[in-house]
Amino acid sequence: MTNINAAGFPVLSLTTFLPLLGVLVLATLPGDEAASARNARWIALWTSLLAFVVSLVLWVRFDHRAAGYQFVETISWLPSFGVSYRLGVDGISVLFVLLSTALTPLCILASWEAVTVRVREYMAAFLILETMMVGMFSATDFLLFYMFFEGVLIPMYLIIGVWGGPRRVYASLKFFLYTFAGSVLMLLALLAMWHQAGTTDITVLLRTPFSAVMQFWLFLAFLASFAVKVPMWPVHTWLPDAHVEAPTAGSVILAGVLLKMGAYGFLRFSVPMLPLASQHFAPMMFALGVVAVIYTSLVALAQEDMKKLIAYSSVAHMGVVVIGIFTFNVQGIDGALFQMISHGVVSAALFLCVGVIYDRIHTRDIARYGGLADRMPAYALVFMLFTMASIGLPGTSGFVGEFLVLVGAFQVSLWLALFGSFGMILGAAYMLYLYRRVIFGKLSKPDLRAILDLSPREMAVFAPLVILTLWLGVYPSSFTSFFDATVSAMVQNHTEAVNLARQPVLFAGSTQ
Repeated sequence: MTNINAAGFPVLSLTTFLPLLGVLVLATLPGDEAASARNARWIALWTSLLAFVVSLVLWVRFDHRAAGYQFVETISWLPSFGVSYRLGVDGISVLFVLLSTALTPLCILASWEAVTVRVREYMAAFLILETMMVGMFSATDFLLFYMFFEGVLIPMYLIIGVWGGPRRVYASLKFFLYTFAGSVLMLLALLAMWHQAGTTDITVLLRTPFSAVMQFWLFLAFLASFAVKVPMWPVHTWLPDAHVEAPTAGSVILAGVLLKMGAYGFLRFSVPMLPLASQHFAPMMFALGVVAVIYTSLVALAQEDMKKLIAYSSVAHMGVVVIGIFTFNVQGIDGALFQMISHGVVSAALFLCVGVIYDRIHTRDIARYGGLADRMPAYALVFMLFTMASIGLPGTSGFVGEFLVLVGAFQVSLWLALFGSFGMILGAAYMLYLYRRVIFGKLSKPDLRAILDLSPREMAVFAPLVILTLWLGVYPSSFTSFFDATVSAMVQNHTEAVNLARQPVLFAGSTQ
């Protein structure tokens, strides 16, 4: 792998740990509760905005032609165990770092008036969460990755459990136990890989040959962890509960970034490091992806809670991502990555749309709404854009990713592409059903007659997401160019490894 430090200064370490500086400032805030809350909001906002500005160096200085890691930082940590502090980004991870730093200030701004209790602690939890997310996508040492990967659970657990809805304790415990249980098996897989390779350096592990039998068990261990994070059917049941009980900003970051951790794990570890096992389990992954697309879409149609409907739609969209990853062709993986970025923007925006009217009426029941277009025309327009993007309307971000995944799936199997396309049809059904019932119809509820349209603060939150949704849809190559070289190299290496294993003598040796 090629190591390139294009920035000349530790941009990844600054982006990763700058939010912790904001946490230290928050911890020393003086004054009464009202003044402390006001100062905490501004400190968290400016800290997250500064982290985003620093991360823009990655966008400007990234070399699109290089398939290896860039902006590499290495510090010896535990040299006798082959463990180091290693950060770097390639075409797969760089956009997720930017997505994390972009959504965090929007989450803080969206919580400006909604969170009034323990504001300082709430803002500190979001800044810690940002550090863990950026660190996870930047880590090129497996042990460091695991620490950030698990560290994400703690602030998210607190955000749901302290500032969530009536059943927040149940939802936060379910979220924590589901995601933590699977990750223990990943730790065992990490130890097994370290035992064979003598290092936790991801760039070395990518070149380390593992036997076919070992790949089989390693893949299952990774699957136990990453499938819960995606989440894949049938280990998805924690997600609707977590979304329903989480505060609006918690749902935004959960759908926008945390759901990408599992798919990122498949792309970072399972597919490139375990090519034989990935090829062997691909049919099973296709089946699970198709079931997720169809089953959760049908469940979404039956929901009366807006957050639950969007939560189930997220499972369906991530099922499309899983299908794209295991096609092992450039179109499918490109589509999966693009769909992940698009879903991170669109699903975050949809949860913000729910949060807008929940803050006014304090209910998420679809039946309680109707006719909002009369009183909230700006809101109706914004909601319509993200609804159309969610169902994959051409010209929006949702179309490009789904189209590329279907092209990649068609190269594998006509039936796979056919069943995968059902997600687009059912997605249109449940999203248009939601939009019609909330926005159109007669304004008959008395409390809706006085409802206010988007405030300037809410418009400021939606504006970047609107721009990104249209930018991704109209000019997708400005994003696909980041991961084209990395994906092409991954597909080529995967194909060569599988073809080499199919040679009788070499395959027999690889199973020993």
